Amino acid sequence: MESASQSYVAKPSFWKKLRGHAVGDDKPIGYLFILPAFIHLAVFTLIPILFSLYLSFHKWSILKPAKPFVGLKNYIKMAHDTDFWHAMVNTFYFVFGSVPTGIAVSLLVALVLNRKMKGVYWFRSFFFLPVVSSTVAIAMVWQWILQPEFGLFNYLLGKVGIEGPKWLMDPKWAMIAVIIVTVWKGIGYQMIIFLAGLQGIPEHLYEAARIDGANKWRIFWSITLPLLMPTVFFLTVTTIIGSFQAFTVIYMLTEGGPVGSTDVVVYHIYEQAFRVFNMGYASAQSWLLFSIIFVITIIQVKFMKKFNYEH
Repeated sequence: MESASQSYVAKPSFWKKLRGHAVGDDKPIGYLFILPAFIHLAVFTLIPILFSLYLSFHKWSILKPAKPFVGLKNYIKMAHDTDFWHAMVNTFYFVFGSVPTGIAVSLLVALVLNRKMKGVYWFRSFFFLPVVSSTVAIAMVWQWILQPEFGLFNYLLGKVGIEGPKWLMDPKWAMIAVIIVTVWKGIGYQMIIFLAGLQGIPEHLYEAARIDGANKWRIFWSITLPLLMPTVFFLTVTTIIGSFQAFTVIYMLTEGGPVGSTDVVVYHIYEQAFRVFNMGYASAQSWLLFSIIFVITIIQVKFMKKFNYEH
């Protein structure tokens, strides 16, 4: 009995000691806790990134085990690749078309759903539903909606006397259709972020503005929008990064067509890697895309810091 009692008393001291180690008395125990996450990050993120950098200086096909070193030839080849730069132009078209439109529409929806009205939580859930839905399933539904002959879009346009375009089959309209689908899918996420920003604005600022006789438009430009600028900046940076990496919607809707009108960089990289099997050249394109995204992000951060300093 006495030995059992002593062993029972010893347990709390052991857990207390372990807790002390975790708090900071012994750092290795803390590293042990984060080891599984670090192994996952290293195996599935860090090592592939470094391997892609290695491949960008080699010529390697999945079908051939040899990986001869070619130096900067992949990058030099890319500089003269008109198809790649056509995909880059399409990517910028997609970014400049989808990012401002998505942020503006999401802000408008957030302003409407930030009011106290009946069923507001149902409306918020409705707009957020596409965010948690499968992109593949959504793209398949939109293929039917945008079908030129019996699709819902053209049917509704026909009701008001407008002949709808061929959308995904027309090089002039295909990218616009992809932008519409992308904006529609991203509204819910951006709306939630904007709602968080709107609800963080102190109510007394609005009350003071109303007492001074400011109308709703003046309140928006003088109070709401300036105080939402950090939120706008966050969404702009993250959405631009995501837009440069657009792939799934384009793969499902158009596969880069028609006539290459929706061939963006990531889809172009996919074709080089898994259809042409030129992994080295695809890796070089990936690193150029990373460099462009990195530079654009740095410019945005510097601009935001300057904006905050001046205001």
